[in-house]
Amino acid sequence: MTKQTAISLTDETHERLKVLSERTGRTPLSYIHEAIERHIEDLEDVHAADEAMERLARGEERTHTLEEVERELGLEG
Repeated sequence: MTKQTAISLTDETHERLKVLSERTGRTPLSYIHEAIERHIEDLEDVHAADEAMERLARGEERTHTLEEVERELGLEG
């Protein structure tokens, strides 16, 4: 299932997208989809990191040393 939405692009961005599409044979829509998907993944990662840092600051989580991780995974040298 897909949902339709509208976006506004600056003239410069629209022209860049148009030129890229013409050069590569891909549709502007395919580039828009790709850009949104990649950026959403980045934003989700940043949000998850921010939440982890907040939990750490509240004392709800802790960090682990390399030695602890190696010991837990049986990688002690």
